[in-house]
Amino acid sequence: MDKKVEENNFNSSANLKDNPGFKSSLSIATCDEKNEKAYNPFEHRELQHPNSTIGSILHLLKACLGSGILAMPAAFKHSGLVAGSIGTILAGFVCTHTISVLVKISQEVCVDAKKPSMSFSETCAAAFAYGPKKLRPWSNFFKVLVDFSLLLTYISVLCVYVVFIGSSIKEVVDVLVPESHISIQTYCVLTLVPLVLLCQIRNLKYLVPVSGLANALIVIVFGATMYYIFSDLPPVSEREMVAKVSQWPLFVSTVIFAMEGIGVVMPVENEMKKPEQFLGCPGVLNVSMVIVIVLYALFGFFGYVQYGDIVMGSITLNLPENDKLAQATKLLMAIVIYFSFPLQLYVSMEIITRMTKNRMSSKFENVFQITIRTLIVMLTVGIAAAFPNLELVISFVGAVFLSTLGLLFPAIIEIVYRWDRDTGRFNYIIYKDIIIAIVSIIALVSGAYVSVVGLIEEFIIGEGPEVHNENDTLT
Repeated sequence: MDKKVEENNFNSSANLKDNPGFKSSLSIATCDEKNEKAYNPFEHRELQHPNSTIGSILHLLKACLGSGILAMPAAFKHSGLVAGSIGTILAGFVCTHTISVLVKISQEVCVDAKKPSMSFSETCAAAFAYGPKKLRPWSNFFKVLVDFSLLLTYISVLCVYVVFIGSSIKEVVDVLVPESHISIQTYCVLTLVPLVLLCQIRNLKYLVPVSGLANALIVIVFGATMYYIFSDLPPVSEREMVAKVSQWPLFVSTVIFAMEGIGVVMPVENEMKKPEQFLGCPGVLNVSMVIVIVLYALFGFFGYVQYGDIVMGSITLNLPENDKLAQATKLLMAIVIYFSFPLQLYVSMEIITRMTKNRMSSKFENVFQITIRTLIVMLTVGIAAAFPNLELVISFVGAVFLSTLGLLFPAIIEIVYRWDRDTGRFNYIIYKDIIIAIVSIIALVSGAYVSVVGLIEEFIIGEGPEVHNENDTLT
């Protein structure tokens, strides 16, 4: 049994191979056999640098408390204060539940497969392999589906990052050089060469200083943004309590984008010194998500109270134009996203490398890496330049990709894996997962529709996102 732990975001110490359904050491026959002694996957994990319980909480917080929190005030604009507060809590509860479902099933299929740990896609494949016999041949298809979904999700997040960078730099330059009339599309294109150069860093350990600097700077950005949010707050009564229902899809998809950290959950759990403390009460997951939900609700609520309907896709873009600290904060946010870009690309490259390692000669690996990294950056910059409306891009990514990964897939694999086992009293697990799947599909369709309509209208008109001058609007 291979017990080597691969230090990356999506590989675990479970190297699945040799199974007809999907490459794994899983044997379908073993799912119906009784083991003389129950296999405990936690006892078979060999970790060189295991994470403590506190460290695991910090990792989850780092994954969830990123640039998405800056979009929460815009989400509240599409829901209203009351609906937004309730919706954020409900969305947080559902996201927490689906994450716990994924982790619980992963731990159980590890026992079935006698593997110490599994990644997201491996867990989904194993759930089918050890589910109803008629569905077992679908295990490899579902594994590939999840891998491609993760790949598309992180590439889409890179598009959001490019728009973040371009929007932030434009805001600063427009103030420093008022006669400048450079479009946001141009700023997005100008990020191409710096991003291509930075993204040629392949070794994760060389990205650690970059990540550390980004983390330090984002703390400053959050602090400065909170200062402006709570300065001279207008009365809450001036803001809408419940927005039009037609705008709710944008709220839901934005919240899902901001809050969903499904991609890093399994790596964090797999690297824990005491993985049995990940679930349960209080547990790593529950503690982390309570903090996330509270911070997101507060940030969204008071950010919308402060800026109202002129709040933008990133609230940093609403900071006063005539304030040096505000301009420095916007520039720091652009630098944070720039330094975070190669870390997100690392995830995509890991998936691509894993998918192509048996089809690519090691002789051409260097050329392959340079070419693929450059093409991905060019693709993301091109998409960002074509659709530079930050709010709508975030909403689209949250609706299409993160609602699928974070809600739909966990519901599906729980139905499949529990079907011949324990579905709860009155089969409540099945009905519960069906409801979650329906909610996910509604969020996907409605959020994607509203976002795509807005993006198409903007593309046809040929104008970038409207930039408001807060000093002319607010007292």
